[in-house]
Amino acid sequence: MQSWIERFPLFIFDFMLAQVTKDDKKMINSWAMFDWANSSYSLVISSAIFPAYFLSVTSSTIHIGKSSFTNSSYFSYIISVAYILVALGLPVLSGIADYSGKRLYFLRIFTWIGSLACLCLFFFTGMETLWIGTLGFMFASIGFTASLVFYNSFLPVISTKDNYDKTSARGFAYGYVGSVILLIVNLVVIQNKEWFGIRDTGFAVRLAFVMVGLWWILFAQIPFKKLPADMEGKFGTKILSKGYQELLKVWHKLNHQQDLKLFLISFFFYSAGHGDRICTPLFFDS
Repeated sequence: MQSWIERFPLFIFDFMLAQVTKDDKKMINSWAMFDWANSSYSLVISSAIFPAYFLSVTSSTIHIGKSSFTNSSYFSYIISVAYILVALGLPVLSGIADYSGKRLYFLRIFTWIGSLACLCLFFFTGMETLWIGTLGFMFASIGFTASLVFYNSFLPVISTKDNYDKTSARGFAYGYVGSVILLIVNLVVIQNKEWFGIRDTGFAVRLAFVMVGLWWILFAQIPFKKLPADMEGKFGTKILSKGYQELLKVWHKLNHQQDLKLFLISFFFYSAGHGDRICTPLFFDS
């Protein structure tokens, strides 16, 4: 059981968050710019370009040790491993963020992980650099999925309940517009590479990965600067146990809300399946 002395800094931080002016247009627009920034990964890399590129530069059969996989099934395994890692680690990290009051800290961390992973995909050119493609796409997926959790956690901080839908819709709208703009730019470069002095189509495709990484991290600086700051102070020595305790609190509350528990379990599997479908449209449609 935590003493009031341990919880006092967080009480102060919660009080400070309560003083944040909600439904402020500039704050909401800045928050929505994160969707503008990271949705470029979801559309440009995971849906439109990277799956087709992966199939084109890898062998139809990939051998890992004594096991063999088709390149499409190997790609699906990458997605699965990323989801498993997120599912195992994110609940505790979310508890740590709640306890320590460091939402923005984790939002920055996972944004950097995702954007740097996208930049690394530039060096994935074929089977000899398969490990780069594997780890790059895996960590980009982890960065994207995990950052959304901390991004969404700001919604009740900057918006009142009656405006949750409106505020969330603005984020989605910014994401759609931003990602489509970058996709069009990348498709123009790939389809008309000669205009830009590029001879190799593979290079033009890999340039798209770099553009996504830069787009993601550069536009993310807007919400980083405008969103409410984290609670000051360093992580304590027992931060992992504190995060686990926060997670247990939520779980105990769910035991009295069976409908909500069933919804969350169902939503987890829906999200995993939907995410896999987004990343592998080429495999299903071919």
